[in-house]
Amino acid sequence: MSNPPRGRGGNRGGPPGGSRGGGGGGGFGGGRGSGTRGGYGGGPRGGGPGELIFRGPTSVDQRLATLDQLVSSFKKLAFNPKRPHRPGYGTLGRQITLRTNFFPIKLPKGPIYDYHVEITPSTDIKRIRARLFQLLEQSNQQGWREFVPFTAHDSSERLVSFKKLPQPLDVHVQYYEEGEAGPNAKSKLYTFGITLTGSMDVAQLTKFLSGDIASRDYDAQPLIAAINLVLQTHASRTGVRVGKNRYFFPSQERFELALGVEAWKGFFTSARPVYKELMVNVGVCMTAFYKPGNLADAIIEFNRTSNGAMLQRFTQKLKVTTSHLGYKQKKPIKKIMPTTARQTTFNCEEYNGKISVEDYFKKKYPRIKLKHAHDVPVVDISGPNSKFSIYVPAELCEIEPGQPFRGRLNEKETSNMIRFACNAPKVNADAIIDRGLPTLGFTPQTLGSPMSNFGMAVDNNMAVVPARELPPPRLSYKAGKPPNVNNGSWNILDVKFHLGGTIKSWWVLVIKDGQNVFNGPTDPALEGIWKGFGEKCRNSGMTLGSSPSVLNQELIPPARDPSRQQALDLIRQNIKRQISQKGKPTFILVILSRRDNYIYPGIKRICDVELGVHTLHMLTDKVLRDRNKQDQYFSNVALKLNTKLGGINHMLDSESMKWWTKSKTMVVGMDVTHPGPGSIEGTPSIAAVVASADNSFVQFPASLRCQETKKEMITDLTAMMIERLTFYEKKNRSLPDRVFVYRDGVSEGQFNTVLEEELPKMLEAFKRVPQTKVYRPALTIIICGKRHHAKFWPTESQFADRNGNTRPGTVVDRGVTAVFDFDFYLQAHAGLQGHVKATHYTVVYDENHLGADEVQQGTHTASYLYARATKAVSLVPAAYYADLACERGRCYLNDFLSADDKVSSSVATGKGKGKGKVDKEEEKMRVFMAAKTAWGEGVHPDLRGSMFYI
Repeated sequence: MSNPPRGRGGNRGGPPGGSRGGGGGGGFGGGRGSGTRGGYGGGPRGGGPGELIFRGPTSVDQRLATLDQLVSSFKKLAFNPKRPHRPGYGTLGRQITLRTNFFPIKLPKGPIYDYHVEITPSTDIKRIRARLFQLLEQSNQQGWREFVPFTAHDSSERLVSFKKLPQPLDVHVQYYEEGEAGPNAKSKLYTFGITLTGSMDVAQLTKFLSGDIASRDYDAQPLIAAINLVLQTHASRTGVRVGKNRYFFPSQERFELALGVEAWKGFFTSARPVYKELMVNVGVCMTAFYKPGNLADAIIEFNRTSNGAMLQRFTQKLKVTTSHLGYKQKKPIKKIMPTTARQTTFNCEEYNGKISVEDYFKKKYPRIKLKHAHDVPVVDISGPNSKFSIYVPAELCEIEPGQPFRGRLNEKETSNMIRFACNAPKVNADAIIDRGLPTLGFTPQTLGSPMSNFGMAVDNNMAVVPARELPPPRLSYKAGKPPNVNNGSWNILDVKFHLGGTIKSWWVLVIKDGQNVFNGPTDPALEGIWKGFGEKCRNSGMTLGSSPSVLNQELIPPARDPSRQQALDLIRQNIKRQISQKGKPTFILVILSRRDNYIYPGIKRICDVELGVHTLHMLTDKVLRDRNKQDQYFSNVALKLNTKLGGINHMLDSESMKWWTKSKTMVVGMDVTHPGPGSIEGTPSIAAVVASADNSFVQFPASLRCQETKKEMITDLTAMMIERLTFYEKKNRSLPDRVFVYRDGVSEGQFNTVLEEELPKMLEAFKRVPQTKVYRPALTIIICGKRHHAKFWPTESQFADRNGNTRPGTVVDRGVTAVFDFDFYLQAHAGLQGHVKATHYTVVYDENHLGADEVQQGTHTASYLYARATKAVSLVPAAYYADLACERGRCYLNDFLSADDKVSSSVATGKGKGKGKVDKEEEKMRVFMAAKTAWGEGVHPDLRGSMFYI
């Protein structure tokens, strides 16, 4: 999809004090939310501001006039380090006004009644439960039918009502499939037992939202969840829900993503408590769906274009509809068989023994004429715990519209998805107002039951909130002119790293995988790479003695070695042989001729875990494609190398570092990554804890562990924290007085779980770290959230960048933040593509009594310390490094995480004929133990003190 033409803003001179326009960052690039771009300000830019700015200047919401009284009233609250109340609002920086995608909700007057729903006979099959709730809504039973327009439910076990329902209440429903005309004599009878569990007072929520300190401990979640059920009823009836609060509609835009898969645009919607209002947050979102159509046609197309290699991945969790029984029936595909209807046989009592699927259908359904009995496989649609297979010819199966694709998108598909999702801020705002609100049933014209019956409505104007632009820090290098920060990035020309690493010896390993890029070790193009890179390292201040040893390794083609185990073994033996002859090099520069899902992670595992040698990778395509960009490419790789070797690339001025250096501080980053689609069930999650090693806050060595699958809280946190504290003490000859933890990847619902499960492990580590006297540093835990849907729009072009985004340093702590909690949205980086997203930081534990400006500007300036780039990044580096370390850990379990690339889905998901739940759990445990064995002792001891993962 091509975006409409985008204006460049109106006359936009720089801020007071002169123009700040001018070129953007060249030199080194990379990093999360990175890329380079020109500065802001700088005079007329052509185009009308209307093309860039959504709806133009406006004033801040009136409700926010009393915010200062709110924080003054918090002074009456006793200080508690757990979930501390907001100490005040930030004041630093330039005041600006923003729109945000939050819309006020008119709340119901009077209580909302809460009910528990029990279905008898019970069923835990989600599809059947959802269908039963549809039938419940259609029921004409007296004493229930008249209340239906006043109810909302979660299609599982919760129902809320604006009117009090009679008690006891049992509603009887006869089950029939959506495609059937109605119930028949064989239809199963279910009973809904609907029992009152309590009522929720909306007035209590209103007191909480107004900041009444007596309501501080009121749990608003049950009532907000009930309101969400009401808000989302229209969307759940007319669209497809994916995940918790995202809805997709056939009427919205869609794009071809890959064979058989398309991307749909949809809308996120969720109620959020903010000062004096409950608001609904509405955002644009995107996900992949299966293209509807006949399954046999899809299989033929797959076989024609991809030799069938994609087929098993394509059918993961795909549901198909069959109609040969006389009505529509939706079933998940268990497996695509390797045989056709003519070749597949089974034992059938009705037809006296063995019969082929083709003959069975000829006899049983003479009206059905199979066209592909000889050339398209059959599919097994038996249930997950069924002891017998149910074979159906693929041509009798239809892929229904509106089915999310649950498989893993490959690199090309992911980049296509990002391209489609990349819209200018104004385009997104128009989509939310013009399409999102009506499609979700939030406009006066589309408002219907049950919202109107609850007396609810949604204001169609975005909230307008005050914000600030924080000033960037000053940066320094060892030699050369201090760089000028412009739009969150800076150039580095003729500067030297603060501390250059020492390279005693190095190797270049050329991997020949298919195409022949170089003619032997003396090829001028190859020599140009290592000489150019060596020169870049030397000029940047690294100590580099000798020329490298150049090694070559030709690999067995993937056709003869699909899992690439033989190829990796050749590489392993080659490196081992060289080490035995020459000793270990400082690092190996690996030159790959193409991307591969096994070779890169395989080499990382061999060198990080088995041999303990640093590696850097370059792709010949990238390094040779454009000679003009080669210097910048070498610069980016040199940044990584110097950091791996314990060097310091750049630093911030002492003023910007003040909040960290005023007392001995260790900054910690934590994250957990989970197995995704296409992993073998039972594959472990990977936890990382990184921590600063000295008062320059540049080196962050890591502790890595694998742990129980899909568990978010870190199991081995005490031992990991002890490792980090011990390392800090070794470097500094003392333990830190303060510990600041940035915890990534935790949802709002898990904030208290962090305090219940992870906080005690951190405190235990302080007790158990080897020491001579009692050790107890002051601890602060800040959670970083990227998975939110809050977006911001400048109201004037002078505060927008050239895409219409807010600018680096934008911070929002008023208007759409928590009423009592200490949280803020910070956008430290430049939004280079699409609509920029801030990170949501929440202080959930604080013994250091930090102020708002201190945390906000401190986190902002720290975002300029990311070692791998010359730009501010979107996530504070400690948390970013933990994320990178987790990703490196994934390389060590690559065989388990990339299962769908090399085995059929029946193997990958541990499904087989007649496997019960117990068998599956045992299978998961076997996989987990095999992965633990593959993980071994984790990172080699020789690399544990370094940033090997960067």
